[in-house]
Amino acid sequence: MAATRIAYRTCPLCEATCGLEIHLDGDDITLIRGDKDDVFSRGFVCPKGTALKALEADPDRLRRPLVRQGDTWHEVSWDDAFAEVERGLQAVFDAHGRDAVAVYMGNPNAHNLAGMVYNRVLNQGVGTTNVFSASTVDQMPKHVSAGLMFGSPISVPLADIDRTDYLLILGANPFASNGSLMTAPDMPGRLRALRARGGRFVVVDPRRTKTAEEADEHVPIRPGTDAHFLLALVNVLVDEGLVHLGHAEGLVNGYDEVVRLADGFTPDAVAPVTGVPAETTRRIARDLAGTERAAVYGRIGTCTQEFGSLASWLVDVVNVLAGNLDRDGGAMFARPAIGGATAEDTGKGRGFRLGRRTSRVRGLPEALGELPVATLADEIETPGDGQVHALICLSGNPVCSTPDAGRLDRVLAGLDFMVALDIYRNETTRHANVILPAPRVLAKSHYDMALYNLAIRTVANYSPPAVELGPDEIPEWEIMCRLAAIVAGQGSSHEAGVAVDDFVLSTLVSGAVGRKGGVVEGRDAAELVAELSRNGRRGPERVLDLMLRTGPYGDGFGAPGHEDGLSLAVLEANPHGVDLGPLQPRLPGVLRTPSGRIELAPPELVADAEARLVPTLARPVDGLRLIGRRDLRSNNSWMHNLEVLVKGKARCTLLVHPDDAARLGLADGDPARVRSAAGEVQAPVEVTDTMMPGVVSLPHGWGHDADGAAMETAAAHAGVNSNVLTDGSVLDALSGNAILNGIPVEVEALVPATA
Repeated sequence: MAATRIAYRTCPLCEATCGLEIHLDGDDITLIRGDKDDVFSRGFVCPKGTALKALEADPDRLRRPLVRQGDTWHEVSWDDAFAEVERGLQAVFDAHGRDAVAVYMGNPNAHNLAGMVYNRVLNQGVGTTNVFSASTVDQMPKHVSAGLMFGSPISVPLADIDRTDYLLILGANPFASNGSLMTAPDMPGRLRALRARGGRFVVVDPRRTKTAEEADEHVPIRPGTDAHFLLALVNVLVDEGLVHLGHAEGLVNGYDEVVRLADGFTPDAVAPVTGVPAETTRRIARDLAGTERAAVYGRIGTCTQEFGSLASWLVDVVNVLAGNLDRDGGAMFARPAIGGATAEDTGKGRGFRLGRRTSRVRGLPEALGELPVATLADEIETPGDGQVHALICLSGNPVCSTPDAGRLDRVLAGLDFMVALDIYRNETTRHANVILPAPRVLAKSHYDMALYNLAIRTVANYSPPAVELGPDEIPEWEIMCRLAAIVAGQGSSHEAGVAVDDFVLSTLVSGAVGRKGGVVEGRDAAELVAELSRNGRRGPERVLDLMLRTGPYGDGFGAPGHEDGLSLAVLEANPHGVDLGPLQPRLPGVLRTPSGRIELAPPELVADAEARLVPTLARPVDGLRLIGRRDLRSNNSWMHNLEVLVKGKARCTLLVHPDDAARLGLADGDPARVRSAAGEVQAPVEVTDTMMPGVVSLPHGWGHDADGAAMETAAAHAGVNSNVLTDGSVLDALSGNAILNGIPVEVEALVPATA
């Protein structure tokens, strides 16, 4: 590598996909700043992106595989590590069968090219029904509602914030998250631009977040009542004759069912439940219908609650009824450059199915091939056929991020075997028998396969490796493929991993040439494989090249009329990315429902609303409720070992409104005990009027004080694990998503307040 140079790269540390300009002296990072020429982020970068230098140099970051013998850890060679994985997993397969091995996929997989390409073949190789991921503590309700309404779980309507005139935000804080299930770098700049052009945005949230402070209006709402509020908006739209379907006209089933369901949810009826004044609800409904271009955006606060699937569904119901679905400035569907299940405009499909199987212990339904992670501890702890005896943990820390965290921590210690792919020995991976470290970020290639499915603008940006692999590093695709070879019974060698890589590519190429109407239909598969493998290329780049070239903007491997289309070579020649323009209307082609229409009232959602939501109109409102929160310098549990991101004022505090503090005898800075049905923690109090009375808040992702973990900086800023308080026995009924917001808690002072 040249001595002094600049590399351009998409930041992989959150959903914003900001472009980075990285200055290197050899392999050493000397400067990181935003790439002003990036076609999407235009120079914006948050503190996490500039902390990449600290992440690469972190002394606690694992460089070589670790094998645990008793309570001691030993660095070993890659071959020895994979041999140990093969021995451990095969013993469990032989003794207990395939379902005895569970797989957990953490959040970083969505930001990882190798993970996106090879996770599926690994899971298929294991052959287990016990597949779990962070999706059921984060976003599964949105996938379920989108799947039932539009036919595909990835058809999530996106707020077209760059062109809207009115944006209603529920349960989201994009000034801290930079967008979530909505890829949009520089959300602060985009929201300020909305206001600068004369538009407005309104935030509905129990806390006056940074986003709410900059909004035109902040509407406090009691946690877990977003579905009530949204049904009240529907009630107003119908009652005042404001329904206008717009681009959805003639494409909607179930309108009468929605009207019937909303009948009892008048603004006056829901006001005692939500805490939102009836006239405020009416005004917001009128604004949504009366503004030429408007959109509703709901995120994690609407997903991680008692009625997560219902709230996620009703966000899009309001968008439909106010005439804002599939129009510029409204809520639109992406068409990513790599194609996918909804890239072609077929307008009809098989639809979306829930609960094709259920979990062994609690009978919880599957969604998207996964079981709710809240039942992972049950499956490990409960004897019988199918009991989990081993775990493959891929870039995840469920001990910090999933419900009943204390219980999961205990049962992981009793596994027969565990292998983790991770860069740290953290609260979860300390239980592993083998830890396989991913290479440095700059030694990997990158393309946001998952996140561009949710981007508010169609872009494509590829980042080649900026540094060469070190002597102790192997490519992440090889780690994934060798694991897949092991579980498929093909051995643990490098050659076995290469064979898996070839199998993945050949399978995808065969599918592409066999797809009726596809751009390479009928082409010679071997010829395309050879083209993709030129100059000895292998790994995820070959798959990415295939997906780009056969996608909606691809070159079709030279197909007539596509010669100027996308390929990996085009992206390599454009290091700041390729801008393919704003989102375009896609109805009815994007639909994959059997009817070819929008199912506005899916029976599963209507039944859930009638069974669980309607009775809560009469439920008394009492007691404290706990909610989580996000910080700009944090991303779940894995960014807390970097001093540059955790220094300064402590952030793992219990936010309490002054009225509640006075009533409970809490003083700013004093410790308090927070108790729920699942457990208890102690945290310092931060008294603030940003909280709604009756609501307290702890951030998620902390609690770094576990024996056996090796994250020195994180331990020095340990905080407390809020998921000790999360009750895994109570879930969103349809999606199985954990309920992390609106948790009933009791709070008591540990040190009496002084006058």
